Amino acid sequence: MEEQTVVVTNPLLPIVVRYAQADPVAAAHNIETLSEEHAIEVLESLLPSDLKKVLVQLSPSFISGIVQTITPERVAPILEKGGSAVCASVLLILPEQMRTEFLSSMSDELREEIQEFLTFPEDSAGRMMNTDYTAFHHRATVKQAVSQLRARVGIQRAPSNIFVIDDEHKLLGVIRMRDMLIAEEDTLLKELMNADVFTVSPFDEKAEAFRILSGRGFTSLPVVDSQGHLLGVVRATNLLEEAKDTASRDIQKLFGVGKDERTFSPIGFSLRKRLPWLHVNLATAFLAASVVALFEGVIAKITILAVYLPVVAGQGGNAGAQSLALVMRGLVMREIPSQEVKRMLLKESIIGAINGVVIGLVTAAIAWLWNGNIYLGLVIGVAMIINLAVAGFSGAVIPITMKRLGLDPAQSSSIVLTTITDVVGFFAFLAIAMLLQNLLI
Repeated sequence: MEEQTVVVTNPLLPIVVRYAQADPVAAAHNIETLSEEHAIEVLESLLPSDLKKVLVQLSPSFISGIVQTITPERVAPILEKGGSAVCASVLLILPEQMRTEFLSSMSDELREEIQEFLTFPEDSAGRMMNTDYTAFHHRATVKQAVSQLRARVGIQRAPSNIFVIDDEHKLLGVIRMRDMLIAEEDTLLKELMNADVFTVSPFDEKAEAFRILSGRGFTSLPVVDSQGHLLGVVRATNLLEEAKDTASRDIQKLFGVGKDERTFSPIGFSLRKRLPWLHVNLATAFLAASVVALFEGVIAKITILAVYLPVVAGQGGNAGAQSLALVMRGLVMREIPSQEVKRMLLKESIIGAINGVVIGLVTAAIAWLWNGNIYLGLVIGVAMIINLAVAGFSGAVIPITMKRLGLDPAQSSSIVLTTITDVVGFFAFLAIAMLLQNLLI
């Protein structure tokens, strides 16, 4: 290869240029110890083939510092040699105004590729990924990687996972920091890495990232494009914060409170969010009351029945809420494939029925001992079995149905569930009581 002739303004420049050809990792290490002006001089002096190898070794945060110090017109031609993946990882860190200015300095073809990287759906992993990650070339040694990590202290956060990439910035594997620190210095990273690495697409939903990362020992999840280029990472801490925020919004929606309402939202705003669902709840309450009105004569003759109405309804609501919470979590975590829905509904119905038998026997015994009438215990026990079996099925089927209808499963599911358990519980209890009223008097 013909050697380049360059004007040397930095005494380290000839050394780094030679390193770039023989060892891109060492070259990147030296470049990250330079000022932005000297670093850009080195990068401008490299052959295109060497430049790309060095660029993929430089951390995106270091390159973004160069971009913010040097004019975009000067930096853009250099970054273009690194390809769309390198450019996108840097642009994601830049302020919005500088990002637009920098994109306008690039070729039309590359700009379109980069914009695809930067345009992710609202609830996607790409929207919450962080480009402040640590990646090294697969031919680098442990000694080279550790040396470069030391140089980045104060620039980049201390990583717990090291990602390994190839010449095209494609993800090959992951290494725990602990494993690298105890390995021999001359060990190649490709020999130390775990190639069975789990990834997520930037277009996948955040819930998918949470599902993949949960239960695993890693603190970050790599985000890759369709060709396997490493774009960034989704950190477990960010996912947990997002999960908390999502859970709080879902809880609000579950009980008819707008997801945008906060503790100190204006009174008028809160009323607009809450009143519509209170009217819905009022309508469902009258529906349950109409069921009770059908048996007004029986209640008038056997007044003790009124005492047990809230017991039957309350237990049904609680049992249904358990199923509802479980299925809601399953939907969020994508744990319920479409072919398993029937099995899940059957399981929840069976659990509801078994709970109904156990709670029904306990309630029947209490009613018998309290009122001295074994038939009253039988009535409330059978009603409890029916209501809890229906509650288990309803708690599972309501969110599934709402999702298939294109509605938000979390939107006031509890109101629908409460209506079903109240109506079924009241009807079952009072209908059986009417059939056995001669034995209850």
